[in-house]
Amino acid sequence: MRLLRFIPRCALVIFLVLLGLLLVGLAYPFIGVRGRAQLNRTWSRCLLRICGVRLLVRGTPRLREAVLFVANHVSWIDIFVINAVRPTAFVAKAEIRRWPVVGWLVAGAGTLFIERGQRHAVQTVGAAMQRRFARGEAVGLFPEGTTTEGHDLLPFHGSLFEPARQGQVTVQPLTLRFLRNGKRDPYAAFVGEESLVANLWRVLGERGLAVEVVFLPPLAHTDPDGTPVTRLELSRRAREGIRAHLF
Repeated sequence: MRLLRFIPRCALVIFLVLLGLLLVGLAYPFIGVRGRAQLNRTWSRCLLRICGVRLLVRGTPRLREAVLFVANHVSWIDIFVINAVRPTAFVAKAEIRRWPVVGWLVAGAGTLFIERGQRHAVQTVGAAMQRRFARGEAVGLFPEGTTTEGHDLLPFHGSLFEPARQGQVTVQPLTLRFLRNGKRDPYAAFVGEESLVANLWRVLGERGLAVEVVFLPPLAHTDPDGTPVTRLELSRRAREGIRAHLF
């Protein structure tokens, strides 16, 4: 049964990726921001459906104003889960841009790449984030810097909270919880040395997968006494909120 599910799903994923490449190369240069956002959201929803992953949304996502979405990171699916709710430009490691096919696709979708280890990498990406915020767009951040099985959180890197803090942009934490047959399960997690092909084999061949995205209340930029909240404190509060909703 796994093979019977995997083959048609894999074929449809390949078709959808090729369609995405055509859209990025031929349509994106001629349509505006709203058109790109609609295509991004529709494409992401189609991908989740093809993969057999049901999307469950809890809470109230910020859908209109500029926002920094901050999430835990479990799988390559995470990006498309959030994009299916609101099209978002994600901060990602620069190595992804050099991946065959996928790199071109995510670059065309507006991903912000960071060259980790370079001296001015954070400032460069921070400036790009501020430009997106100025246009009223959403930016996505996975502050752990890598994926986990979703049982707990790694320490957060707080430096990229600064562009949102400086611009007083809404910071909304969200928790991603993966389910299988209605129960919490790390089955879809993409961690360690596992290859993307191996992960696709597991995900595309499985049934009963779902991901629950819980949008938490936005974080305040000032305390009740008027004291500004630092980027490190924003990071700490985001992590605390996300962790509290992991289970």
